[in-house]
This record gives sequence, structure tokens and C-alpha cells, in this order.
Amino acid sequence: MASAVSSFLSSPSSSDRLPFRNSNHNNRGIATLSSPFPHLWNPTDSLLLRRARICCSSTAGSSNGSNQQHLKTRRPAEENIREEACRRDEATGSRGFSACYVPFDAPADTAETYSLDDVVYRSRSGGLLDVRHDMTALKRFPGSYWRDLFDSRVGRTTWPYGSGVWSKKEFVLPEIDPDHIVSLFEGNSNLFWAERLGRDHLGGMPDLWVKHCGISHTGSFKDLGMTVLVSQVNRLRRGPLNRPIAGVGCASTGDTSAALSAYCAAACIPAIVFLPADRISLAQLVQPIANGATVLSIDTDFDGCMRLIREVTAELPIYLANSLNSLRLEGQKTAAIEILQQFDWEVPDWVIVPGGNLGNIYAFYKGFEMCRELELVDRMPRLVCAQAANANPLYLHYKSGWADFNPVIAADTFASAIQIGDPVSIDRAVFALKATDGIVEEATEEELMDAMSLADRTGMFACPHTGVALAALFKLRERGVIGTNDRTIVVSTAHGLKFTQSKVAYHSNEIANMVCRYANPPVSVKANFGAVMDVLKKKLDGKLGL
Repeated sequence: MASAVSSFLSSPSSSDRLPFRNSNHNNRGIATLSSPFPHLWNPTDSLLLRRARICCSSTAGSSNGSNQQHLKTRRPAEENIREEACRRDEATGSRGFSACYVPFDAPADTAETYSLDDVVYRSRSGGLLDVRHDMTALKRFPGSYWRDLFDSRVGRTTWPYGSGVWSKKEFVLPEIDPDHIVSLFEGNSNLFWAERLGRDHLGGMPDLWVKHCGISHTGSFKDLGMTVLVSQVNRLRRGPLNRPIAGVGCASTGDTSAALSAYCAAACIPAIVFLPADRISLAQLVQPIANGATVLSIDTDFDGCMRLIREVTAELPIYLANSLNSLRLEGQKTAAIEILQQFDWEVPDWVIVPGGNLGNIYAFYKGFEMCRELELVDRMPRLVCAQAANANPLYLHYKSGWADFNPVIAADTFASAIQIGDPVSIDRAVFALKATDGIVEEATEEELMDAMSLADRTGMFACPHTGVALAALFKLRERGVIGTNDRTIVVSTAHGLKFTQSKVAYHSNEIANMVCRYANPPVSVKANFGAVMDVLKKKLDGKLGL
């Protein structure tokens, strides 16, 4: 065996070999020989290999097993996790992979490319840009390699892999130095098994799940994209690039501003936020204020704020953080990869995503498609984009058979984060839906609030945007589009605690022209035993067994 290893390592073509194409594997198929990118699969990156190393050490140690509890030493008290990763060489730079900007939907041989270190948001023709990875380099490794690598990083604190985004660093921003990464260990959000909702209210669906992206640090999925964007800005501002970027700015319906402000605060980068006055929840408004951002409350809607921030960033050295910037989507796509991981790399049948500015539906497509192309999985799920009927330009476009797109003036909706009439990523969304035989559905205000409140009664605490997606699910089930046994994922984009005002109004029956079928207001009762018993007996009629 030693001679075989020596022959492999000395072979002129060994650098072109895949890391698993040899005879020296453990029982999970993980190679123990050298890789074309020696730092990509470090034994310390793998729980499996670490366990194997411990077992080997135990075998080689003294017969009485003494001192085995000291196999792994804790880092010195004065050393932080960034420094530890650097010392142990666990988080190196590009590792042979790269990515660049190209015009959205450009052919593979396009000559128009931009470095990710360029401050550019549009192609020469004025169209959207996309981040394109060097798939040839990534394909030198089989899908099983990536599955094992990503799985080995889950639940760890090793910098920066404790993040659900940066645990997929090679698929996200491969060339950034880990020391430039700004992470709050976002992602790794749970899948909520919606057992009762599926069983009691959707015809017995046993495989219904809600991806709780809203349990991330600032309470929404926007953290996934913002860690990537702010990390790249941090790289640009620091040596040797030293780009003159004075701050990062965004227009927001609430969640984007919260994420931007938190990550900029962590990186000591000024944040500038344009918010539409009186159109977001107080919880969303206070987040950027608390994180020290410069907050401008502007007398217009989101689309008006978006126009203003684009004009400002064209004149001042402020980096634009809206989803027009395709770096955001690289982080958001990791939620799709997480879903695959959580099902042991089995592909669900349906994924339903609320849609406003429409970057997220394309991000989910990118995550699933990248895993399919690199053979981590063998197919794609069907995507559904759910819109509020009061802000439904994509739905109208879909119903017209994808005829000419027409923006709308978005009306007020409880799903305020998707109250957008002229979405930046309309072309991206259409591309994703066509590629996955996708569907667009809408929900009225009453439908989305009822769906949210019914879900809450089964143990959730959903936001109104999740209510939009759930209402779309109810409609697709009623029409027989989604089957009883279809594995279906509803993406929850924000935490319900951000939208308690809407829940209070619903359960207080204070919403004009809305029945509020599932309202559950508190019962006023006098402070005596008899009055309390009367209320409880009436409430529990037939359930007490008396």
C-alpha cells in the first residue's frame, strides 16, 4: 500500500485526479490520499475523519487507555476562533475556485465578465448581473465529496463554517479571505414539521414542512444574503484593495434594513437605510435604529425609496445593498442547499416561496440547480412563488402567459415586506419558474391572515408573508395540483414576533371588512371562582368528561 501511495503522489497527472478515485477509502467513501486542492478537505474539517483519527490513536496508545481524554486540546484562552482557524490552516482562501459577475442569463462563452472586486451592479446593456462560478473546477470533485464536506461542518464553531452560509463557502464566495468574512453564524434554520396543519386542514398531508428562515439573527432570511454582501464590502475596504467605500445603503420594507444594519455594525461599517414612512412594523423600524444605522424615513413607497437609493449610490461612494446586487443571492441560495441536507440529500417535490422583489425565488433556484449540476442531487423541485394580491405584478405576468411585464402600484398589505409593485428581479424570477415548471399564486388580505392564524393554531407563530405562502398552498391543494403525499416545503421568510401588530389587530377583530375567522381574543372575567368556572365549562363543553 505504501508503494501505491508513493506512486500516486509522484504521478505527473495526480493533480488532475478526483479525490475519491483511489483504493484507499474509509467506509463512507472518503479518500485518505491527497487532493488536487490539499486544503479543501482538511481532516479537521471532517467529523468522520476526526473520529477515525481518534480511533487510530486509541489503538496505537497504551493498553491501559490512559490520557485518551486529552486527544484534542482546547485553543489557548487568548486566541479567538479566527486566529485558531488561521493557525490550524482550516479556513484558507480560494482553494483553486473562483467566481465572477456576468450578465444575467449570458451564454457560457460571454466575453463580458467582471471581477467580484468591481463595484458594478448592471451589465453594459443595463441588465442584471449574476454571479457565475467556475463549474469546471468544482466538477473535479464528485457530488458525494461536497455532500460529505458540507455535512461535516454542520453544528460546529470552526470559523467560518459554523455559519449555514459559510459552511458552503466554496459555492458562495470562494476567493474571500476568511479574515474578511462578517458572520453572525446565520442560517442553519430548522425545518418545522407541520404535522397537524397537514393532517387536519390540508387533507392529511404527512410530509408538509416549513423552513423557518426567520429564526436567523435579525429575524429574517435576509441575513443569509447580507453576510455575503457585507463580507465583500469588508474585503474591498481593507488592504490591499482599500476601495473608498464610505458606507453601505439600501432601500427596505423592513427586513433588509435590519440585516444590513446588524452586519454593518458588526463590521464597523456605516449603514444608510431608506424606509417608506409609516409602512413597516415598529419592530422592523427599531432594528436599524438600535444597530446605529442612519435611518431616513421617506414619504414614499418602497419603489420610490429604491429609485432614490440608486440615484444616491451613483453619486456618493455608498455601496448598494439591495437585491439588485447579485452577491445577496449567493447567500440566500444556501437555504435551498440546507433543505437538501436536512432531507439527507433527497429532493422535495414542491418549494413555496413568498415573492416581493423576487430575488429569493431565483436564489432558491440557483441553490437547487447548482446541486443538481454538481451531482449532489439528481433532480429539481417545482417552485411556487406566492404574492399578496395587493402587490402581485408577477402573478399578473404569469396569468398573461408571460406576455409583456407591467409593474403595478402596490397597495397596502399586511405582508409589508413584499409590498413591491416594480420588482428588480422580475427577469430572474421568470427564468427560475420556467426552468422548474413553476407556478405563481396570489392571496388576498383575508386569505393570508386566515392562513397565518390557522397555522398559528397548530403550533406555529407565522409572519404574514408565510401566510401568503400558506394560502397559496391551500389553493393548490384544493385544485389538486399538489398531491396528498407530495413532500412540500413552505419557506417562512421572517419571524412572527416582527409582526405582532397585525396579529393583535386580527385577534381583536379590528380589521375593517375582514371576518377574522380564527380570531381568539382574551375573555374578560370577574375575579371570582364561579365566574372563572362558568367561562371554562362553556369553553371546554363536552371535553371535561364530567
